[in-house]
Formats: sequence, C-alpha cells, structure tokens
Amino acid sequence: MLSTFWQVWIVAIVLGSMIGCGLLIMYTSKGQRKEETDQTTGHAYDGIEELDNPLPRWWVFMFWGTIVFGFGYLSAYGLGNYDGWLTVTVDDKEVTWTSTNQWKAEVQAFDKEIAPLYAEYRATDIAELAKNEDALQTGQRLFKSNCSVCHGTAAKGAQGFPNLTDNDWLYGGKPENIKQTIMYGRQGAMPAWGPVLGDEGVAEMAQYVRSLSGLEHSAEAAEKAAPKFQQLCMACHGADGKGNQLVGAPNLTDDIWLYGGATKQIEFTLKHGRNGKMPAQSETLGEDKVHVLAAYIYSLSQK
Repeated sequence: MLSTFWQVWIVAIVLGSMIGCGLLIMYTSKGQRKEETDQTTGHAYDGIEELDNPLPRWWVFMFWGTIVFGFGYLSAYGLGNYDGWLTVTVDDKEVTWTSTNQWKAEVQAFDKEIAPLYAEYRATDIAELAKNEDALQTGQRLFKSNCSVCHGTAAKGAQGFPNLTDNDWLYGGKPENIKQTIMYGRQGAMPAWGPVLGDEGVAEMAQYVRSLSGLEHSAEAAEKAAPKFQQLCMACHGADGKGNQLVGAPNLTDDIWLYGGATKQIEFTLKHGRNGKMPAQSETLGEDKVHVLAAYIYSLSQK
C-alpha cells in the first residue's frame, strides 16, 4: 500500500501525462488546414521542402487509440493503490492480479495438472522408483533446478558440499535417510579446537587424522595426538574414526574429505571448526517432489 504522497505523485504524473497528450493533439489539430495544398511550411533541408498538409487521419486515430488503450490498461491492471478489475485464481480464491499472483496461479495450475503423475511416483518405494527412467528424468530436472547450485550439475559436490555419487554419506545413504535430509534439512557443526589444543596440538592432531586415511604423515606427531583424539574427538567420530551418521560426523578413514584432506585444510578445520547447513526443501518442493528427487539422488550412488 502506497502512502498518500506517493499515491498522488504517481497518479498525477501518469494521468497528467495522458491527459496532456490528449490536449496537445486537440490543440495542434485546430490550426491545421482541412484540404491538401502545394504550399510549403517555409523551411527546407538538403533540397527537400515540407508541404503544409494536415497529419494523415490514421495518425491522429492512432494517437487517440493509444490514449484510450492506456486508460483501459490502467483500469484493468491498476494504478497507485487502485488494484484494477483483473483477477487470478490462487489457492482456489479469486485475488487481485499482480505479477506475483499470476506466477503463483500458473505454478499451481501446472502442479494440479501433473499431480496424478507425482501421486503415482509417491506410491512407489524410493529404491524401486530409482529404476524408473521417466521418474529419474523428472528427478534430474528437480535436482538441476534446486540442488546443482551447491552440489554441481553432476552431483560431484565441492568444498563444503558433499559428493552425492560416491556412496559416502554423512547422514546415511538409505532411501529413507536421503528423503529425510531433503525434507527437513541438516545442520552440521564441527567445534573449533584451536583454543583447547593450541597451535602445536592442532598440527599434531592433523597428522593423526591424516594417518587414519593412510596419507603421508609424521608418525611421531600422530602418536602424540592419539590420546587427545580419544579424549576430544571420539564422541562424534568414534574410537576408530569411522564417524557417526546419527550426528553427521564424517568418516575420517576413507580419504574422502568434505573440506579437503591437505594438512593445512585439516589444521584449519581443527582450529576454527566448520558449520554446514543443508536447507529444508519440504516447503519449497513438497513431499511428492522430494520423493522423486530422493529416488534420483539414491540412484546416483548405485551406478
């Protein structure tokens, strides 16, 4: 809703311009001769002289038609705080036309049209649906529209965004786990251990973590950090470092890294911690689409 000032400002400019154009047409039409003549207006350019003839009638009609169309457009779509008489159907109710309501109406109409297809997909188990090529094509389009900005179009992920094709899951790779993750999102948190371990302790712990994946490391530093790992890290990552899907703690023994496995990257993670958030898609997509999307994501790690 516009304030009184802006309401008056907009209406005055728009209607004033349209009325002014009409008055200008009327004023200029009064001084024109009715018949055609060979008399010129008195000026010439590049050897061309302009005859003092009236405007073609179709020009005048076009000008007036434009003004009439403008008033019709404003009455239909509104001006200022006036909403206009056009309406669209949103949530089974007639509402005033706006570009947003028009978009909502088109989306809802399309959703209603394809609802039977999604109902059929939803009635199928995710693991079984992952074998349906038509469903997978639909899931792929949903993925590219909603997930690829983080996980990539090939679902290979990026630093901080998991690879969905390698069967290495933070919160579980069963169909029901994947659907739950998409529906309700996830919030992962790795606490910062810098203040607890100190710079030297962080460097030693990084060597121990690298040793769990069989990477090149300092055996002496890893040996020093081993007791601290059992004291500080075991609660989430387990005594053997294989992680815990209940809390989203990654497996540290498989050489698959969410934030990188280089020494400096591990040290940064240990010192400053990490925070990862997977947004919930239940309100954006709805359960029917999430079901199909979960089948597509599940299929990526089954190839």
